[in-house]
Amino acid sequence: MSRNVTILGAGLVGSLLSIILRKKGHEVTIYERRPDMRAANMSAGKSINLAMSARGWKALELAGLRTDLEPIAIPMYGRYLHQPDGQTAFQPYSRRNEAIYSVSRGELNRRLMTLAENNGVKINFDHRCSGVDVPSNTVRLSHNGEDKTVTADLLFGADGAFSALRNSYTHMDRVNSAQNYLEYGYKELAILPDANGGWLMEKNALHIWPRGRYMMIALPNTDGTFTCTLFMPFEGEVSFEKLKTEADVHHLFDTQFADAKALMPGLIEDFFTNPTSSLITTHVFPWHYADRSALIGDAAHAIVPFYGQGMNAGFEDCSVIAELMEAHGDNWTTLLQEYERMRKPNGDAVAALALMNFVEMRDKVADAKFLERKKIEKELGNRFPDHFTSVYEMVSFSHIPYNTAMQCIQAQDRLLEQIMSNGDFFENIAQSSFCASLEAWVKDYHQAVRQLDFGNET
Repeated sequence: MSRNVTILGAGLVGSLLSIILRKKGHEVTIYERRPDMRAANMSAGKSINLAMSARGWKALELAGLRTDLEPIAIPMYGRYLHQPDGQTAFQPYSRRNEAIYSVSRGELNRRLMTLAENNGVKINFDHRCSGVDVPSNTVRLSHNGEDKTVTADLLFGADGAFSALRNSYTHMDRVNSAQNYLEYGYKELAILPDANGGWLMEKNALHIWPRGRYMMIALPNTDGTFTCTLFMPFEGEVSFEKLKTEADVHHLFDTQFADAKALMPGLIEDFFTNPTSSLITTHVFPWHYADRSALIGDAAHAIVPFYGQGMNAGFEDCSVIAELMEAHGDNWTTLLQEYERMRKPNGDAVAALALMNFVEMRDKVADAKFLERKKIEKELGNRFPDHFTSVYEMVSFSHIPYNTAMQCIQAQDRLLEQIMSNGDFFENIAQSSFCASLEAWVKDYHQAVRQLDFGNET
């Protein structure tokens, strides 16, 4: 039996969910607080380019949208490191030459909105939700200065980290909620194309300038530009608070990002025009109320962007709901209970993974020992493909639950420490005695993790 579904938020997850629900025969209406971004220039400064990986593509395939969206995605096969002395190095993401894909958030959102409308979804723009009476599913909205209410049959909160539905949940009994800000902020900058519209750096890589307590990244766009994001503490010796004048910005970039600065003619204008934005992680439980409403995407699990999994995790929420509709039909009581049971541990895990990867990106990727470990991980995957997959590859190139990948970290740390404590790995593997020990260590590792839930992965 079809239901009339109301979704708060026409962002990436809300738009994708609406298409999946429409294709299952439900009537879907979205209320979006912003004006229609397709009818106005999208302001720069708060986008952070997205990195589409396996989980995101799966959801788009389930919705029948992959071929519509592939043209705006650029494959990135690894990290391209830029050191302060001008030296560079490339670190492949996968031993199988797999890629994550750079996608413009704005362009992806615009296309998903259009595809939603083409599938019969009604999107109401400029409708700000001020709150929800959760037991009655009554949504309070304001539009053009007028207040109104809508009573939803089935309601999804896809309205981001500061979700009105999530906030309304927190006013109920026995709801746990927390939000944590990093002491870091971010600012969007840009590298422009060459005179012919081509890319001035390696196109098929995610560029990183790791500087210990701060860093900059750059992701390619289809128009030849790179979207750069500078991550720094708000306060401290090297921080946004210290960058008050044009001279301050020039000095930072001359000393730390000289190769990038040469490609950024609009640096000063971008720096002082674009906002400095915050980074937040949220946790809430429960994620749903009876058979009437649920949180999805950032509304349920906003995370920092350092694993490139925010959108992918939200899209995977949509995949799980699609699969649960196949399994449970119209039994939304069971469906939403199962959705919460399956996704809450994974939402917590990907939040933790994202925070851990921040330290890796800004600092460890320039560390010789860390680089050696990454080479060993690739070799282990090649030698023992049925027994070893790095945590990064689990997260980015598989559908292994985030929580399972998280639980593998300690076991992988022990294995790599054991290997590296025996000296130079690539010299040792020429010795049969070491290879025999290595095989035993890897089998012990595999035995330690094989009891975990790897989902549908073999």
